[in-house]
Amino acid sequence: MIDIRRFDTLGKADHGWLKANFHFAFADYQDQRRLHWGALRVWNDDVIAPHTGFPAHSHADMEIITYVLKGAISHKDSLGNEGRTSAGDVQVMSAGTGITHSEYNLEDEVLHSFQLWIMADRKGHAPSWGEKAFPKHARDGRFVVLASGRDGDSEALRINSDARVLGATVKAGEQVEYALEGRKGYLVPASGKVEIEGEVVNARDGAALADLAMLTVTALEDSELVLVDTA
Repeated sequence: MIDIRRFDTLGKADHGWLKANFHFAFADYQDQRRLHWGALRVWNDDVIAPHTGFPAHSHADMEIITYVLKGAISHKDSLGNEGRTSAGDVQVMSAGTGITHSEYNLEDEVLHSFQLWIMADRKGHAPSWGEKAFPKHARDGRFVVLASGRDGDSEALRINSDARVLGATVKAGEQVEYALEGRKGYLVPASGKVEIEGEVVNARDGAALADLAMLTVTALEDSELVLVDTA
């Protein structure tokens, strides 16, 4: 099964400094058909103006992953962590028992990012934060695990959930595969255009996937892909 969620059908919010696009019900966008996909609760496609951002606010019991497409995001939290994550790289915040953080675009250019929330496997984890560089050339023609709660994914950022966040780059005319093994998948091309199961998926569209043993993605254009694999 594949359900294409076209970019122009996503929930929208325009706050001037923030232009947000919601793949799932969030804030004032409350589409009961799009509450979650497995443990994936939020996929926000955010464009943030220079020298603006989210002031300090709190979360609990959620794994929050930020994938930066353009620009850089600067993080600060109540644990004393500070960091700057730039395009192509990833940060993970496990909210756990509670954490307060701010996220700002301190740059002179627009910040474009995907923010994903994945439900934690249980309450009561210790909060934490981390970030890591993932060179795009290392993802050429294959999916690389960026964040994971699975044993064995030692090179990925750790999350407290039975889920993976993966990235790939694929050139026009080529294919990339991933063994979903009947689990749920949610794929968004950050750029480019691809075909899955005969369906065309454009940049920033979402593809909700189920009941596939093997996911095969054919690039119609040079494409950058982000995929969540979840129970």
